[in-house]
Amino acid sequence: MPNRLANETSPYLLQHADNPVDWWPWSPEAFAEARERGVPVLLSVGYSSCHWCHVMAHESFEDELVAAYMNEHFVNVKVDREERPDVDAVYMEAVQAATGQGGWPMSVFLTADAEPFYFGTYFPPDPRHGMPSFMQVLEGVRTAWAGRREEVAEVAQRIVRDLAGRQLDYGKAGTPGPEELAQALLALTREYDATRGGFGGAPKFPPSMVLEFLLRHHARTGSEGALQMAADTGEAMARGGIYDQLGGGFARYSVDREWVVPHFEKMLYDNALLCRVYAHLWRATGSDLARRVALETADFMVRELRTEQGGFASALDADSEDPVTGAHVEGAYYSWTPAQLREVLGEADGELAAAHFGVTEEGTFEHGTSVLQLPQDGPVTDAARLAGIKERLLAARSARPAPGRDDKVVAAWNGLAIAALAECGAYFERPDLVERATEAADLLVRVHMDGRARLARTSKDGQTGANAGVLEDYGDVAEGFLALASVTGEGVWLEFAGFLVDLVLDRFTAEDGSLYDTAHDAEKLIRRPQDPTDTAAPSGWTAAAGALLSYAAHTGSEAHRTAAERALGVVHALGPRAPRFIGHGLAVAEALLDGPREVAVVGDPADEARAELHRTALLGTAPGAVVAVGLPRAADGSGGEFPLLAERTLVHDLPTAYVCRHFVCARPTTDPVELAEQLGTVRP
Repeated sequence: MPNRLANETSPYLLQHADNPVDWWPWSPEAFAEARERGVPVLLSVGYSSCHWCHVMAHESFEDELVAAYMNEHFVNVKVDREERPDVDAVYMEAVQAATGQGGWPMSVFLTADAEPFYFGTYFPPDPRHGMPSFMQVLEGVRTAWAGRREEVAEVAQRIVRDLAGRQLDYGKAGTPGPEELAQALLALTREYDATRGGFGGAPKFPPSMVLEFLLRHHARTGSEGALQMAADTGEAMARGGIYDQLGGGFARYSVDREWVVPHFEKMLYDNALLCRVYAHLWRATGSDLARRVALETADFMVRELRTEQGGFASALDADSEDPVTGAHVEGAYYSWTPAQLREVLGEADGELAAAHFGVTEEGTFEHGTSVLQLPQDGPVTDAARLAGIKERLLAARSARPAPGRDDKVVAAWNGLAIAALAECGAYFERPDLVERATEAADLLVRVHMDGRARLARTSKDGQTGANAGVLEDYGDVAEGFLALASVTGEGVWLEFAGFLVDLVLDRFTAEDGSLYDTAHDAEKLIRRPQDPTDTAAPSGWTAAAGALLSYAAHTGSEAHRTAAERALGVVHALGPRAPRFIGHGLAVAEALLDGPREVAVVGDPADEARAELHRTALLGTAPGAVVAVGLPRAADGSGGEFPLLAERTLVHDLPTAYVCRHFVCARPTTDPVELAEQLGTVRP
C-alpha cells in the first residue's frame, strides 16, 4: 500500500512511495506527529539520480523488518534535496560540522523541534569497514532517546547554538581587486594537476566555474598560464570517460584523477555550465574540440533532458538495467567490451573502435567493460568512417534499457541552461538552440513565476511545485534571462530579469550586504541558510552578485551595482584562500574589474551588417560584457526596450556599435574588426 509520498510531485519522493516505511514529506504535521508520539524524527535526504540513495533504499527501506522498526520508533521524513535545498543545506552543515564529511543519502535524527542530535550518510545493512549497520544505528538512537532523553536534548540544543554562531559577515570585507584575483590564480596554480588537468585528486569534479574565471582572467590580464590551465583541463575532460563520447554531455564527476571512470549520473546544471564554458573556450582559442563539445553538449540537453513543456529535466540516473545480466547497475548503459563493439560493427570497424576509444580486453571499468575515451595517442582515422562508427554505436546503445530521468524542472538549473543554449546558438549560428532557450524561459515565466514575480523552485509536467524559490533560483534565472536578452534583442527578458534582481534586494539581502539563501518570509528552519561557496553549481550568493552586476551595466542602476559590489566581499575574503570553492564569484569579480563593458548595437534588423556587429559583440572576450541590440533612438522614438540604446544613432546611416566602460565610451564604429579590438584583451 502506498505511503504518504504517493501524492508528491518529486520523482525522488515517488520512488519511495511504495516502501514499507511510512514516510512523511517535510511538513509541520510530521513534527507534530513526533511530538504527540514522543519519538524522534529520522530525516532522510537524497535525490533521484543518486546511486547510493538507491542502494540504501533497496537494502534498508525496502526491507520489511527494518521498515517495521522505523515505523514503530520514529517519524520518518523523506526530502528531495533538489526541491528543498534550504532543508538540505541546514542539516548538511550540521553533518559536516559533526563528522567532517557529508554527502547523500544524508541521514539525520531530529527532535520534534527539528533540532539534530545524530548524523550520518549511507549506512549499510550489515557492519562493514568500521561502519555500523543501519539497524544498529536505529537501535542505538532509540536506546539513547529512551534512556538519556535530557542528554539528547542538550546535544541538540548545543548543535543549534553552534550553527547559529556561524553567521557570515562578508558584506564589509570590501570588493575584490586585482591583488586578490592574482592571489587566487596563484593558489589555483598550486593545486593544478599539470599531468591530467583539473585540480586536486580523486574524486575529480569538472571545475566549470573555475575554468570560466581562468578564461576571464586571461582576457583581462593576458595571463597565458590561466588560459593554458583552462585549455588543458578542457581537453583532458573532453577526451576522458567523464564525457559521453557517443551522445555528448558530461557525467557528474570522475572517480579517478585521470577522468577515466565517471560517476555516471548526468546533471542538468553540470552540462549547462560546461556547455557554456566550452563555448567560451572556443571563443577564446578557436579550438575545434571545444566547439564540438559545446555543441554536442547542447544537443544532448535538448535531445535527452528537454520536457514536453519546453523546460529541462534535472538529471539522468547513474544506474540502468544491464542488458546481459538484467541487474540494475551503475554504468551499464555507457560501458562496452571489445566483443560488444565487434558485434555491432563487425571485426574491422570493431577493432578500430576499440583502439580509437580505448576499449581493452581487461576493461577500464567493472567486469571487463570499458568507458569510451579518446586517448591522446589514439590512431588517426578517416573522419567519415569514424562518424559512421559513432552513429552505429549510438543507435545500438539506444536499444539498451535507458537510465531513469528525473523530470522535475528546477528553476535555477533551467536558468543556467537558457544562458548556455542562447549563447551557443548565437556563436555557432544555430537558431534552433536559441529557440529552445526561449521556450524554456517562457515556461519559467508562465509556470514558475507568479503575479509578483516570485519564483517557484520546481515544476513537473507543467504543474507548479509547492516550494518557494531560493536565492540561486533568482540569480540563475536572472542570468539566463539577461543572456537571452543579449542574444535575441528582446528587451522583455531584461525586464523580467529586473523583477528578479529587485526581489533579491528586497527579500534576500541583509543590512550589511550579505545574502541569505532563503527569503525573509520563508519557512523558518533551525538556521537561516547562508552559503556563499560555489560547489557543483554557482551558490545563490555569487549567482545573484553576477546578475545584479549585469543588470546594473544594462540599466546604469547604482543601487544594483552597489549591491553586487557588497555581495562580492565574499570573494575578497575567500578568493585568495579557497579559489576552487568560489569560482563563479571570481568570474564575477573579473567582470567587475573590467567594467563590465556595455555594448550597444543599433541598426535595421534586416541589415546583415547589424547582424555581423551583433555577433562580433557577443563573441567579444571582455569579461561579463553586456550587449543590447535594436533600432536606433531616432528610428522608433524610444530607444527600444534597452536603456543602453537610448540616444544611440547611426553613423553615416550604417549599423553602429558603441562600447562604454567605467563611464567612458570608445569611438562609435561601423567596422566589426574595430569592434572586436574594443572588446579584446586588455593587458596591464
